[in-house]
Formats: sequence, C-alpha cells, structure tokens
Amino acid sequence: MTELAYALDTFYFLICGALVMWMAAGFSMLEAGLVRSKNTAEILTKNIALFAIACTMYLLVGYYLMYSSSAGGVLPSLGFLLGGENSVDAVLAGGDDAPYYSARADFFFQVVFVATAMSIVSGAVAERMKLWAFLIFAVILTGFIYPVSGYWTWGGGWLAEIGFSDYAGSGIVHMAGASAALAGVLVLGPRKGKYGKDGAIYAIPGANMPLATLGTFILWLGWFGFNGGSELKVSDVASANNMAQVLVNTNAAAAGGVIAALILAKTWFRKADLTMALNGAIAGLVSITADPLSPSALGATLIGGFGGLLVVVSIVSLDKLKLDDPVGAISAHGVVGIWGVLAVPLSNGSASFGAQIIGILGIFIWVFVASLIVWLILKAVMGVRVSEEEEYEGVDLAECGLEAYPEFNVAKK
Repeated sequence: MTELAYALDTFYFLICGALVMWMAAGFSMLEAGLVRSKNTAEILTKNIALFAIACTMYLLVGYYLMYSSSAGGVLPSLGFLLGGENSVDAVLAGGDDAPYYSARADFFFQVVFVATAMSIVSGAVAERMKLWAFLIFAVILTGFIYPVSGYWTWGGGWLAEIGFSDYAGSGIVHMAGASAALAGVLVLGPRKGKYGKDGAIYAIPGANMPLATLGTFILWLGWFGFNGGSELKVSDVASANNMAQVLVNTNAAAAGGVIAALILAKTWFRKADLTMALNGAIAGLVSITADPLSPSALGATLIGGFGGLLVVVSIVSLDKLKLDDPVGAISAHGVVGIWGVLAVPLSNGSASFGAQIIGILGIFIWVFVASLIVWLILKAVMGVRVSEEEEYEGVDLAECGLEAYPEFNVAKK
C-alpha cells in the first residue's frame, strides 16, 4: 500500500506540474493578444525562450539554492556554486526516500513555478525592451533572485520560521514576478505615445482579443495544477478532500474576480471592458493562491471578487502614475498578490497578519532591489530599450526579423 501511495502521489504531482507548464502557453497567448500585431512574434519568442532558460537555470543552480540550505537562515547555501561536493542531482537523489513522492517530481513541479514568475515580467516590459537584455535578466532572476526568496519561504528559511503562510505562491511567485517587472518598467520607461505632455493617457489596444481570452482560459485551467499540486499529496482521504476543496475554491475565486471586475468596469467606464474582465479572472486566481484550502467556496468567491475590484483600480492608478504595463501584470500579480497574502488570516487561524506583512516586505524588497540593480547594469552595459525607430516599426522586425502577421502589411517594392 505504501508503494501504491508513493506512485499515486508522484503521478499526481507530475500531472499537476504539466498543467502548470501549460500556463506558459496561457501567458504567451494572453500577452500576444494584448500587444500590437507588430510586436507579436517577439513576445512569443520571449515566452518560449524564458521558459527554456528558467528550466535550465533552475536545474543548474536554482533548485539547489532553494532547497539545500539550513532551516531559518537568510543566505542560502553556496556550496555547489563554490565548487563543493553537493549538486542539484545530489539534492534530488538524496530525497528519493521521501515519504510522499519522488524528489524528481518535486523538482519538476517547482521548475514550472519559477518559469511562471518570469512570465509575469514579459508582459509588463512588452513592446519596447531589447530581447537579449530581457533574456539575460531571465538568467539572473530564475537562477539566483527567485531561489533566494524561495529558500526563505518554501525552502525553510527565516520567513518560514516566523510563520509566513503562502500555500501556492501569491507572494512567493506572483508578487515576486511583479516586483521584478516593476523594477524593469521603471528603468525602461513608457511606450512612445502612451502618455501626453498634458497628463493625458492614450489607450494602445491589443491586436487580438480572441487570443487574449484563450490565454486567460488556459491560465485558468493551468491554475488547477498550480494550486492543486501544492497540496503535495492525494493518496489519503484527507488529502484527496483537500485537493477537491482547493480546486473548487480556485475556480470560485476566478469566477468572482471576473464578475466583480466586469461590474466595476461597467459602472466606472460605462462599458463592459473585456480586458478588465480577463484581468479580473487572473486577479481572482492570484487572490486565492496564498490559501485556496481554508476558505469556504463562497469565501473564496468573495476573496477573488475583491481581487477583481482591486485590479481594475490598480490598472487605472498605475496609468495615472505613468507606469506603462501593457498587460496589467504588475496590478494582477503584484498588487493583487499582496491582497492574497493578507487575506490568508481571514480564514486561516494559524496565520498572522504580522508574519504576512513581514513576508510581503521581505520578498518585495529583495526581488525589487536585486532586479533594479540588474536592470540598471544591463542598461549601462548594453541598453535595455530598442531605438525609437525600431519601436515605431515594431520589435518583431528589429529583434526577430519576421512578423507574426505578415499579410497585414503591403510588401515593399
């Protein structure tokens, strides 16, 4: 029976990881739909390349940094990086006698999480960033920055010791990704034509709303693996029931986010804004990710609904601050990620607001400051922004040498 449970939990973990991997397609489609057609091929290139980079860097160093260090610490173990005997393979092999599942299943599940964090950055810096500057940043974030704060929390570091609670990563994954994105947006500046000298804000519509909607549904589906897999096992009655509750709550929160965002958009803008509804779904999902187990289904709907309201307000507010985020990633994953972490004590008696606030500050300060330093170095060394002419013509041609929709343009003679 023990071997059967081990096999079942390992299989369940791997399937959930595969669902989270499918979220990479969701981010790709969502971002491709929300940018202009002349920038589509480049953002798709970024998404598939960042996923490959994240998987490789987490294999080489990230997983070791996150899970080989002593409990309660601040700095992760650097033994492998300094030429010690330990390695990522050794960490994996040493966990094969874990009571629930194969250590390699844990690695597979964790590696797709780090790719999710990096995907958040992609949309926020879209349409004006140099491709290779972005990819170099992906190396640093996925190999070093994310694993350090990941060690503090899921790796048993100091935030875990003080009782910080984040079931599936509202703060650890989503707020972290948004913090890196915010640093990038500050260094990069807004797109040309987004803001007028008189304070006017000009909408820059995306090219493909059906694609953006498809991407949101893919993310919604993938989130069942994101949150469901974080239960870590399914082979006993209690865990199976928990998994079911997590999926019910995840779905309910997403639905609540859509409804709330759509109603607020209609009330505020007099229009049923599809982009706000899509971001409402993402916001609802991010809201419940910090604890999809403790609330009731109705409670999860309300938590997601508040996230849906918050994302609309945040998108409008960031625009007024001239922080140009083409897909609303900083709002949906960052601002709402903070809400998700703060919402945990509302239904989980073992969590405290004090520990949650410390966790938010710790993760944000580390990821934002480290990312800002990397962005500034990249700006000084190679530049991070394409030329004004390249931005006008579209980064597809400048960075990739091809267009996603070549039939839209008349061939030059």
